[in-house]
Amino acid sequence: MTQSSIQLGKNRVTENFIETLKNHFKKHNNVKISILKSAEHKKEKMGMYSEEILKKLGRNYTARIVGFTIFVKKWRKSVR
Repeated sequence: MTQSSIQLGKNRVTENFIETLKNHFKKHNNVKISILKSAEHKKEKMGMYSEEILKKLGRNYTARIVGFTIFVKKWRKSVR
């Protein structure tokens, strides 16, 4: 499966954003989330966004932060 891409903007992590993310995971194992400048483009906020996304998605997901991009991976089995 290929990788999908979405953007996190000024509304930040909302329920609608999480639903969109879950829909991407129906067809893809990996999703690349680009953080836009309007979403507080600061290095300190990247970990916070990543933790919030993983908390709302559930147990079968992991994330890696590279620059202002969060790569989220879905696993078949629980990783925690």
